[in-house]
Amino acid sequence: MKHSPDFAEIKAMDKADPLRAMRDQFILPEGVIYLDGNSLGAASAAVLQSLQEATQEWSQDLIKSWNKAGWFELPLVLGDRIGQLIGAARGQVVVCDTTSSNLYKVLHAALAMRPDRSVIVAEGGSFPTDLYVAEGVMSVLSGKSMRLEGVDAPDIESLIDESVAVVLINHVNYKTGELRDMAALTQKAHDAGALIIWDLCHSAGALPVHLDEAKADFAVGCTYKYLNGGPGAPAFIYAAQHLQGQIRQPLSGWWGHARPFAFEQTYDASAGIGQFLCGTQPILSIRALKGALSIWEQVDLQTVRQKSIALTDLFINLVEAKCADYGFELESNRNGQKRGSQVSFSHANSYEIMQALIARGVIGDFRAPSSMRFGFTPLYTSYEDVWQAVQVLEDVMKSGVWRDAQYAVRTAVT
Repeated sequence: MKHSPDFAEIKAMDKADPLRAMRDQFILPEGVIYLDGNSLGAASAAVLQSLQEATQEWSQDLIKSWNKAGWFELPLVLGDRIGQLIGAARGQVVVCDTTSSNLYKVLHAALAMRPDRSVIVAEGGSFPTDLYVAEGVMSVLSGKSMRLEGVDAPDIESLIDESVAVVLINHVNYKTGELRDMAALTQKAHDAGALIIWDLCHSAGALPVHLDEAKADFAVGCTYKYLNGGPGAPAFIYAAQHLQGQIRQPLSGWWGHARPFAFEQTYDASAGIGQFLCGTQPILSIRALKGALSIWEQVDLQTVRQKSIALTDLFINLVEAKCADYGFELESNRNGQKRGSQVSFSHANSYEIMQALIARGVIGDFRAPSSMRFGFTPLYTSYEDVWQAVQVLEDVMKSGVWRDAQYAVRTAVT
C-alpha cells in the first residue's frame, strides 16, 4: 500500500496546488464536500453573471437580442470554444439539444454513411441512454443489429469486423471511470472500415481529449458535468471536417437549414456543422454555458489532469488505509492514467452508506446495483476535501449509522 499522508502533508499539497485559486470562482455551500461534479458541476459566479446579463438582454432588447446580443450564433461560437477543450479545430463542434438527441442524430447519420453494413458495436456497460438510443435508431432502420462488449465478447476490439458500420463507445465509463485509448480504438474501427462515435460526457473538462489527432469521426457530450454549465445545460456534437459534406442527419429542423430565414418549403441542409441543429435553442441555458466556458480561458487542461490523478489516487489510498475492514471493493482502475476523474467502490450496502454520507455533507452518488461514485473536479476540489470525506466515511462505517432505516428509503434520483 502507498504511503498514507498525514494532515500536514495534505495541507502542503493544497498550498502547492496551482489550481487552488480557481475554487474561489465557484459557489459551494458551507459545510459541504462536493464529490459529485461527474454528475452535476457546481455553480460559478461567471455562470450567474452570464444569466443575469441574458435576462437583461431579454427584458430590455426583446427579440432584437437574437441579432444585437448574438444569440443566434451562440451554438457555433460556443461549439468552437468547446472544440478547444476536446482537441477539435474550428467548425467541427456545435452546441445544441441533449446528449441523447444528439446521439440519435449522429448514429443515424453514421449508419446512413455505411449502407452496406448492418452492425452497431457498443459496450454492455455503456451509460444506458446510449444503448436505448441505439435501440431507437434500429427500430426505424430495418436489418440493423447490435453487438455488445461483455455480452457477445469480453472485449470490444474482437467485435469489430467488416460487417460493422459504427462503433459507439464511452471515452470514460460512467460507473467505473475506466478510460479508453481513443487513438487505438479509432484506428481499430477504421481498419475494419467502420465509423466511430465517442461519448465524451465523463471526459470533456476532466482531461485532455484529442479528437482530431485521433482521427475520430463523431463525438457527443454534455456540458453540465465537468464543464459546469448548469442542470440541463445543452450538449454538443463533433463531426470531423472531412465527413461533413457526406452527412445527412434525420432531425431536419429549420435551424439546420442552409437559409433558415428564407422560409423555403423544402429542406436544404447547412453545409457545415450547423446542419446538426434542429429547432430553436434554449438561449438562457446557452448563455449560462457561455459564462461557464469563460473560466476555461484561465486553465490548462494538463494541469487539471495532473491534479485529477493526484486527487483520485489520494482518495483510493485513504479509503483503503482507513476503511479496509468494511467490505469496500475498488471498481475503478488503480492506474490513474487509465481512469477518468472519478472513483467507484462497490459495497453490498452502497445506497445506504451513500445516503448517510450525504446527510453528513459529503455528496457523491449511487449507481445500481452496488456502486458508490465519487467525482473529483480539480477546479474546486481540494486535497483537504478528500481527507475530510474519508474521515466521514470511516466514521459512518465505524459507528454503523448507515444502518438507520431512513437511509434505505430510495429517492427518485440516486
